[in-house]
Parts: sequence; structure tokens; C-alpha cells
Amino acid sequence: MKPGIHPAYRPVVFRDRAGDFAFLTRSTMTSDRTVEWEDGRTYPVVDVEISSASHPFYTGTARVLDTAGRVERFERSYGREGSRR
Repeated sequence: MKPGIHPAYRPVVFRDRAGDFAFLTRSTMTSDRTVEWEDGRTYPVVDVEISSASHPFYTGTARVLDTAGRVERFERSYGREGSRR
């Protein structure tokens, strides 16, 4: 790699406030805020809106969309008439 043109790749804590979950990984993200991690070191922390701890798909709280019921309600309201030729 060409020296001096790539951002620093270092340990960063990503924190999901909604899921009360944080994980330490490596990233090029930067932040002015820091947090003391379990190992006693201080790392930059990046707050994220959603992660696997709070996403409905991963938590099992995803709602199933009832498209068949919606179609049936529409047909009941407006009636389904065959072709009028």
C-alpha cells in the first residue's frame, strides 16, 4: 500500500444505546468521545442507531406483514368484478 494516504485502522468501540450493547472491533471511524473498555484501556466510541442487539430481525420481534389480508379487505371494500366485455 502507498504510505501516508490511508486512514488509521485502530480499535474502536461501537455502542448501540437502544440495545444496551457495545462491541470492540477495528475500524477507520473516528470520534472525539472515548470509553474505558473491560480491559482497562480507553478507546474511541461511536454510537450507532441499530445493531444486531436491537434490530427486529435478529431479536425475533419482526412483524410479519399480512399482505393477503390487505388484498382481501380491498376486494371486499371495492368488490372484484370480472371483465366486462
